[in-house]
Amino acid sequence: MSNKVALVVGAHGVIGSNLVEHLAALGDWTVIGLSRRGGEPAPNVRHVAVDLLDADDCRAKLGGLTDVTHVFYAAYQDRPTWAELVPPNLAMLANVVDAIEPVATGLRHISLMQGYKVYGAHLGPFQTPAREDDAGHMPPEFNVDQQEFLERRQEGKSWTWSAIRPAVVGGTALGNPMNLAVSIAVYATISKELGLPLRFPGKPGAYDKLLEMTDAGLLARATVWAATDERCANQAFNITNGDLFRWSGLWPKIARYFDMETAPPLPLSLDVVMADKEPLWDRIVAEHNLEPTPYQRVSAWPFMDFVLSWDYDMFADGTKARRFGFHEFVDTEEMMWRLFDDLRKRHIIP
Repeated sequence: MSNKVALVVGAHGVIGSNLVEHLAALGDWTVIGLSRRGGEPAPNVRHVAVDLLDADDCRAKLGGLTDVTHVFYAAYQDRPTWAELVPPNLAMLANVVDAIEPVATGLRHISLMQGYKVYGAHLGPFQTPAREDDAGHMPPEFNVDQQEFLERRQEGKSWTWSAIRPAVVGGTALGNPMNLAVSIAVYATISKELGLPLRFPGKPGAYDKLLEMTDAGLLARATVWAATDERCANQAFNITNGDLFRWSGLWPKIARYFDMETAPPLPLSLDVVMADKEPLWDRIVAEHNLEPTPYQRVSAWPFMDFVLSWDYDMFADGTKARRFGFHEFVDTEEMMWRLFDDLRKRHIIP
């Protein structure tokens, strides 16, 4: 039996699902996935259904997980405002740590998944490339509160922590509020069905700014590296594909992938204009004999609106991870085609 037992919190998200898959494939890990709905067991993987906002449920469900050595925290609860995001997201992390730390006497590491909100990227133009030691910004910001909680909790303990900061994550997990690739594919599919060109719907100015993404598989490998390399103890790392792009260069190529024409960008609130497209999506699914996937599970319009509203550069400095020993990279364009190919192979899109 492996002596490395991973507790993956948020096991069905874009990040968590890829992390579970990667850990299981390594062969020397036992993986326990936490989520609200649980899941079917797989080789080296079992799932536990738990309400992370319920401290009593966490203690009851996690109290027997005495062999956990590594916690990978990638859970997230969405809320309407930045301030409202803080209480639930901080509570979920605290509930997990409060439940697991007293019983898992061999605990070695807690990995926290963050993002560029630490740098104030969601508020407006920020210093780029963002570095892990950049100055903080005015709260509220739950990512910062979560890291401060771990830093305080770790004092005097034998376990360590790491904070992983990806850009927008590229993956194909469904039913996630932050899945850009799936939303782009569905937007293109619906546009094509309506006989429309693929218009960039983002904010004026966003079409030409510099951006980056993080492949979910790359992120999983980097997360495990940071959790197991002693040099990474109590450190934060930006994890990105390693290249930059502009939508003005990538968007026409996305159109060509879907055999579509383009037209000049036209700002749209996708959350508004796509709200009535469920019947059309159901018709597409039926006509093309696709997997019967509910519209809500393949659309993350508020998130796509958010990403396409960045009319300022959005990228970070990834050299710290390289200095500490992680040297992998992914070509972002190739990643996009692979994700779209995967959606087609799974019959999610035509």
